Amino acid sequence: MSKKLILVLLLFPSLLFAQYQRPGSTDAQFLKIGVSARAEAMSGAYIAVVTGAEATYYNPAALARIDGSDVVFNHTKWFAGINHDFVAAAHTFEHYGTFGISMTALYTDAMKVRTPLQPDGTGETFYANNYRVGISYSRYLTDRVTFGGTLNYINMSLYSGFSANAYSVDIAILYTTQFHGFRFGMRIANFGSEVKYVNESYPLPTNFNFGLAMNVIDTPGQKLLMSFSALKPNDGQPLGQVGAEWDYHNIIFARTGYRINYDVAGYSFGGGLLMNIQGYQLRFDYSFSNFILLGGAHRFGIGLSF
Repeated sequence: MSKKLILVLLLFPSLLFAQYQRPGSTDAQFLKIGVSARAEAMSGAYIAVVTGAEATYYNPAALARIDGSDVVFNHTKWFAGINHDFVAAAHTFEHYGTFGISMTALYTDAMKVRTPLQPDGTGETFYANNYRVGISYSRYLTDRVTFGGTLNYINMSLYSGFSANAYSVDIAILYTTQFHGFRFGMRIANFGSEVKYVNESYPLPTNFNFGLAMNVIDTPGQKLLMSFSALKPNDGQPLGQVGAEWDYHNIIFARTGYRINYDVAGYSFGGGLLMNIQGYQLRFDYSFSNFILLGGAHRFGIGLSF
């Protein structure tokens, strides 16, 4: 069964993305914004690295490796005063697999309603909001291969009476080994219905992502994790990410990364702290991503495993 799933994931992208570049041809662009402070410190080279409830977004196949429960919250200070939040929780049930739930939100502050006759505002305000709610499931296929998927409901609201809904699915596989923690992951993301505003319909930003990671240094006190991932969106050119994470006694973490072939994204860096308090693992993460002309984006994350 696992061989068939891997074969499907390998062959499907070649059919899905056998087309020319079409920038600006997809909707729900907020789905492209990375949700994790740890992941974005490594420039998104995360599909084979992710652990915990963040896997509901990056690679649902990794959820099966959760031992117990995990909860995570990430906040991104996006551009132009826009906020981006992500919250997720996952729990492993013995003999049944791992279930997770997640929500992503992109929202603005109150904005004035303006008209040609009242350019300074009518006294009314409105908000623009984008939401995605997902339900995930993952389980082991073999002792080294895990499979997972996420079913998403997407809602986008620009103004009163101007909203759209869509549905999508993410399908992923993760292969792990005991050789320096080597792992390989693949994912098809945002495959689903089109987004329709009034009379215009646009597809979701579907993409195929694969990546690998390995501990190039692995000693009792320190680890150096290197990761690489590649992504092919349905509306643009292939993209790449490379990242690194230094782990000191599984307490202090330093991370950096670089994006390849992106128009406005470059380097990133960040760090993290992991504390074990009476059997509860509490973690804090921060990242800064440089977007060249646009400036930088700060992300903050907190997670709890128990």
